[in-house]
Amino acid sequence: MPRSVRVRPEFISQVKSALPRNGYIRQTDLAEHLQISQSTISSFLNGRAVDYLNFREICRVLGLEWQDIADLTTDLTVANGKDIFSSATENNKETQEIGLSHSLEYPSGQVPLDSLFYIKRSPIEERCYEQIHKPGALIRIKAPRQMGKTSLLARIIDKSHSQGDCAVILDFQLAAQQVFVNSDKFLRWFCGSVGLALNIPNQVDEYWDLAEIVGSSMACKAYFEEYLLPTINQPLTLGLDEVDKVFEYPEIYRDFFGLLRALHEEGKRREIWKKLRLVIVHSTEVYVPLDINQSPFNVGLAVELPEFNNQQILDLVQKYQLDWDETEVDKLMMLVGGHPFLVRLTLYNIANGNVTLTQILENHISSSSIYADHLRRQSLILTQQPELANAMKDLVINNSAKIPTVTKFKLHSIGLVKFQGDSVLPRCNLYSQYFQINL
Repeated sequence: MPRSVRVRPEFISQVKSALPRNGYIRQTDLAEHLQISQSTISSFLNGRAVDYLNFREICRVLGLEWQDIADLTTDLTVANGKDIFSSATENNKETQEIGLSHSLEYPSGQVPLDSLFYIKRSPIEERCYEQIHKPGALIRIKAPRQMGKTSLLARIIDKSHSQGDCAVILDFQLAAQQVFVNSDKFLRWFCGSVGLALNIPNQVDEYWDLAEIVGSSMACKAYFEEYLLPTINQPLTLGLDEVDKVFEYPEIYRDFFGLLRALHEEGKRREIWKKLRLVIVHSTEVYVPLDINQSPFNVGLAVELPEFNNQQILDLVQKYQLDWDETEVDKLMMLVGGHPFLVRLTLYNIANGNVTLTQILENHISSSSIYADHLRRQSLILTQQPELANAMKDLVINNSAKIPTVTKFKLHSIGLVKFQGDSVLPRCNLYSQYFQINL
C-alpha cells in the first residue's frame, strides 16, 4: 500500500460535491472537524497526494468509498497518520517571502513543512535535530493541545528522513477503540501499524505464537528485532503522537511504556537496537504510576514547548505583513497570551481582512467572535467531563486552587490552564472571561 494516495481525476467533481452535501460549506470547516490542515483538504479535493490515513478519514466523513476513488500509484514520502511533505529548499522559502504571492494558511492542525508561518522556538529545534542523529535516541515532547507538538514532530521526522533513516509517525488518537481491549491486542496493533507505515508485509501472527510463552511484550520486541529492523536494514525513527490516549488503560500503559523503556536501554548495548530512535509526544504530565526504572518519561531529551514570546509574535506579524508594532502585540497578548493557535488564528483573520484588532478586543467572547468555534469546542470537552467543568468553574469564578492533581493535569493538557509555581491559573484572559459566563 503506498503511503500517500490521490483522488482519481474522474472522481474529483464527485468528492467536491460531497463537501456541501455533508454540511461542510468551506474546506476549513472540514479541516477543523478532522483537526488536520486546510492544505491537506485542498490537496484531497483537487487530486493531489495526501497521506493514506488522512485520505481514508476524509472519505469516511464525506461518505465516500475510498477504494473506489483512490489512485494507489502515488508514492510520496509521508509519515503514517500525518500530512507531511518533503521540505522546501531554502531558496524556495526565500522566494515565498517576497511580496504577497504566498497564500494564507488557516491555522488548523500541523503547520506544513514548507510553510512560511512556522515559528521556531530556538534552541528547541536545534537540540532535537542534534539528538535524533544519535543511535538509540529518545526525545520526549510535552505541551498542551494546539501548542505545536505535531508540527515539531513532523520536522524531526523530516530531519531524520533527510539523514537516510526510515521515519514514520503513529497517531494514537487514530487507533480504534477495540485496540485498547488488552495489552496483547494493543501490542499486536502497534507492530502491525509500524509495519503498515513502512510498507512491509504483515507477519505479526507468525511471531505471536511466542506471546503464550514469553508474553506479548517479548513477542513485540522479537517482531522488531527479528523482522522489522532487519527488513528495512537502516535506522528507524518512530514518532509516537498523542500517547496520552494510553494513560486511560492501566494494563496497557504498564506493559507498553515498560517496553519502550526496555527498547531504549537495549539501544545502549546492542547494535540492532541502536537503529531505533523514538520521539514520544504527549499533552499532559505523566500522572499514571510507573516504576522509575520502567518509565520512558525520565530518560532521553525532554522538550516542553513554551508559548510564543513577544519577539516570536512580532516575527509572525511580519510574515502576515501587518503594520503592527509592540503596542498591538501587547494588546493581543493581554487577551490570548502567547498561545500559538490563538495567535495565528487572530493574525490570519486580520490579514484576510475579516476583522480588525479593535473589533476582536471588543467582541472576543461573543457568538460572532473569531474565537467562537474554538471556545465552543473547549466548552464541549468540559461538559463531557463534569469534574473538569466544575474545577474550571471554581478556578475562574472563585479563584479556587484546591483542584485534584489529575484534574489539573487534564485541564492543562486541554490547554485551558497554566502552572505558575504551585498555583494553577487560566491560560489566558480569553478563557477566563468566557468561562465565567459559560459554565
